Amino acid sequence: MTGNFELPKMATINECAKIVKLAKYHIRQLVLQGKVKYVKAGKKYLINLNSLIEYLNNGETETKTEEQDNNTNKIRKVGA
Repeated sequence: MTGNFELPKMATINECAKIVKLAKYHIRQLVLQGKVKYVKAGKKYLINLNSLIEYLNNGETETKTEEQDNNTNKIRKVGA
């Protein structure tokens, strides 16, 4: 395989807080709410910096899946 591909730039919550000058708590909340892309490595979250910057610039990212979109605005039937 000789294809060229670019690895995403990843950073911990502490590193992201220093880069974008936001509180660690705020970045952690974005991760836990699923608003930015991340990978959990042991106890640490590695955040995709491009996803974080896109969210901060636009207020949204493409982290939703089709399943999440399909479940929006549906009422679940409760059994008796």
